[in-house]
Amino acid sequence: MAALARWCLRRRLVVIALWLAAFAGVSVAAVVTGSAYSNDYGIPGTDSARVSALMAREFPQRAGDSDTIVWQTAPGAGTVRAVDVRQRMAAALERVGELPGVVSVTGPYQPDGTAPGETAMDTSRISADGHTAYATVVFDKPASELGAAQVREVVRTARAAATDGLRVEMGGAGIGAAQGTGSAHLSEAIGVAAAAVVLLLAFGSLAAALLPIATAVVGVGTAYAGVGLLGHAMTVADFAPMLGTLIGLGVGIDYALFIVTRHRQGLLAGLPVEEAARRAVATSGRAVIFAGATVCVALLGMLVLRLDFLNGVAVASALTVLLTVAASITLLPALLGLIGTRALSRRQRRRPASRGPRRRAPRGFAVRWSALVERRPKLLGALAAVLMLVLALPTLSLRLGTSDQGNDPASATTRRAYDLLADGFGPGFNGPLTLVGRIDGAADRLAFGKLPETLRGTEGVASVSRAEPSTSGDTAVITVVPTTAPQSRATSDLVARLRHQVLPKAAESTSLRVYVGGLTAGYDDFATVIVGKLPLFVGVVVGLGGALLLLAFRSIGIPVKAAVMNVAAVAASFGVVVAVFQWGWGSEPLNLGRAGPIEPFLPVIMIAVLFGLSMDYQVFLVSRMYEEWRQTRDNRVAVRVGLAETSRVINSAAVIMIAVFSAFVLSGDRIIAMFGIGLAAAVALDAFVLRTLLVPALMHLLGRANWWLPRRLDRLLPRISIEAPWPAGSPPEPSPVPHPRPSGSTAPTARHAAAAPGGHREGP
Repeated sequence: MAALARWCLRRRLVVIALWLAAFAGVSVAAVVTGSAYSNDYGIPGTDSARVSALMAREFPQRAGDSDTIVWQTAPGAGTVRAVDVRQRMAAALERVGELPGVVSVTGPYQPDGTAPGETAMDTSRISADGHTAYATVVFDKPASELGAAQVREVVRTARAAATDGLRVEMGGAGIGAAQGTGSAHLSEAIGVAAAAVVLLLAFGSLAAALLPIATAVVGVGTAYAGVGLLGHAMTVADFAPMLGTLIGLGVGIDYALFIVTRHRQGLLAGLPVEEAARRAVATSGRAVIFAGATVCVALLGMLVLRLDFLNGVAVASALTVLLTVAASITLLPALLGLIGTRALSRRQRRRPASRGPRRRAPRGFAVRWSALVERRPKLLGALAAVLMLVLALPTLSLRLGTSDQGNDPASATTRRAYDLLADGFGPGFNGPLTLVGRIDGAADRLAFGKLPETLRGTEGVASVSRAEPSTSGDTAVITVVPTTAPQSRATSDLVARLRHQVLPKAAESTSLRVYVGGLTAGYDDFATVIVGKLPLFVGVVVGLGGALLLLAFRSIGIPVKAAVMNVAAVAASFGVVVAVFQWGWGSEPLNLGRAGPIEPFLPVIMIAVLFGLSMDYQVFLVSRMYEEWRQTRDNRVAVRVGLAETSRVINSAAVIMIAVFSAFVLSGDRIIAMFGIGLAAAVALDAFVLRTLLVPALMHLLGRANWWLPRRLDRLLPRISIEAPWPAGSPPEPSPVPHPRPSGSTAPTARHAAAAPGGHREGP
């Protein structure tokens, strides 16, 4: 590490140029090749996946996404059949059909050919009360490839037909993909700006505050473009780039913060700029690599699920973390050498010149808090445990299921279109079920032909289409509209009832196979597979993370406590997500949309990310405690000193992450908002409740047992070091935390009272 840092410092301009060239080159390549993201959550082998495959093969004209224009007349303003409404909307639909990228527009008003200007009406597209109608818009590209400006022009043209008595809205995948584009980049800018303010307050130097920002932006920007290229090689979810940006900005700024803080300590101790930067990378840089490795291990743990959709998310997120770590240990030291002593504030730069180098011990609230935790570990630990338990309680009601445009913010045109359709045609109209039958012979054909009548008498079914055969004749499809919304539990119950009771009974004594697909069925299948594989995934992530901590700290207790704390952080953050998004506590006022179930893939991705981020703080906190333990063999001193000397940096890093994650609530995307609130809550609880309260309280209560490791296992394990020791003869580190003797305790009063091996043992 020291050699790498020295090379980057001596060739700082080359390093900076290489990073900028990589950033520009990958970005240009991503623009040239275009994006290839996916929003297909299908899992091979499930009913919904078979329906998608059969529809694409046998009914290609019905397999793609289509968007919808919905209009509704106000009560007392006539119906959509009125001449003025027909003329106004027919003209609007014609203008939409002429826009670039629009293949066709099919509405309820069609020329009947009897007289100029007269129209016939498709009553299936008009509600029973006559106040709501809709038209279907087909684009020439998939929703993920449509340009935002192109889609906004379609929305503007359609909504221009609205009057005081006529509402016009648009919904669909293409409209939804375009409406949040601008706010997504705004959230990134707000998050970075908030982080810059925190860094400026922490460092007192604009140059030092900008370094972590610049490092993270270059690393994350390169990764963002790289994820776009990755989409051409494997399945990458459409939200993966934004998720990677969210994670990368948080960890990237934090990793750079730890290195810059260590560099500034070296400057204040009187070290030359290059030597301070070299030692910062050689010490804190090693911790950054270890922390980044734990995050990548947790993210790549998703690969054990063997789901293409999550594989892309895992690789894309891990790539982002990897590049932010690389930028922190190469680009950052080059920038530190470039700005010189301006990493310190003006007041700090004047002090060494006038008074010479000065070592500063941690002081203030951090030291007082550390002493308080030492004096009252049982009380404070119990309060922290109760708080985490209360916040985790909503997790017990977690429901995985369908989240659709009915959960969009009330201000979104997609949400208003969804509500208009539900009001006019029933809540199930927004998520019909598709039943596809494989027909082999006359008996199968007869049984499938009788199926619509059977389905009409099934509880929870609002309407059923006629059976439509494919061109080949060996496949047929029926559309079923439920009485309840796609995200309703009753709709999921209907899917299960059809699969396990109604359809098997209808196909008795035949070879007919009928599969149930559609929005709700697809999400239910995804959730079932995810829940079934979740124990394996959690076991792998916890096991690998625990193994890394076992090697680093040579203790059984440390990785066990880390696993328990990580589970507590995950459960409490899920509780917050359930309360906000599933129960709807504040979701509408925060413009996060209507309450609804949680996406099936959210727990897996959040567990991976949260385990990785939690390990970061565990590493930075316990590594300092472990260093002190190796010198003093006094657990109370180790925990007190480690907490006092790291809590300020950990808390600053946590505030930055919380600011970055919270800003993504403004992205306009429900999924990203879920990640933002969940991760922000987890980091806040992890930093301010677990790492600075519950973990040190437990470590005080466990005493020397924290560091116990069987001798035989100790001999077998390889030895790794997170932070390299300072070279002999180098200027000492900042002076330690004062060690007052606790009342009634036999703890040592000085740091080196038990420095020798086998020295002082703690009192009772």
